[in-house]
Amino acid sequence: MVRTALRVILEAEPDLVVVGEAATGPEAVSLVRSLAPDVVLMDVRMPEIDGIRATEQILATMPEPPRVVVVTTFENDAYVHDALRAGAAGFLLKRADPDELIGAVRLVARGDSLLFPAAVRSLAAAAARTAGAPRAAAARWVARLTDREADVLRLMATGLSNQEMSERLGVGPQTVKTHVAAVLAKTGSRDRTQAVIAAYEGGFMRKD
Repeated sequence: MVRTALRVILEAEPDLVVVGEAATGPEAVSLVRSLAPDVVLMDVRMPEIDGIRATEQILATMPEPPRVVVVTTFENDAYVHDALRAGAAGFLLKRADPDELIGAVRLVARGDSLLFPAAVRSLAAAAARTAGAPRAAAARWVARLTDREADVLRLMATGLSNQEMSERLGVGPQTVKTHVAAVLAKTGSRDRTQAVIAAYEGGFMRKD
């Protein structure tokens, strides 16, 4: 029923096409590999292997993996952190309204990340338990950030899109993209979500 509802909502949009639908974790992994979609909506709780493990398998085995948005009925910070650590581009509750769902798909499809306050709280809590080695490694890349790149990373951690960062900083969208690319390179991150995780685990961002 949930998959049908999601399909109906997404297929009503002229710029979105649903190319596949899976009932189990292994089926999801297989379909994603064969269909190569741009975005995957991945349920946390799936038979055989859960959505977190399925996400890990997809991202680890595809040379150009899709953007994964993990969806669940449970507002649980552990799920948030596990999903983002697995490489998901974002996290969405199933009770999100249609506009939020559609916006989430479009957002991650264009390269942004879906980081809500709950996700940031989860990352901050995990960072508090992180020991010295990651923080020492982070100190090296933090020192290489320019002041503007540091500003961009802080705004990325609040969940702002490139357009929102452009407006906040008073610079053009292309300039923001250039700064984001530099941040990803210096933090050794595949995408914005990984960069934010690195920022929290390395002590660059604080829970306060």
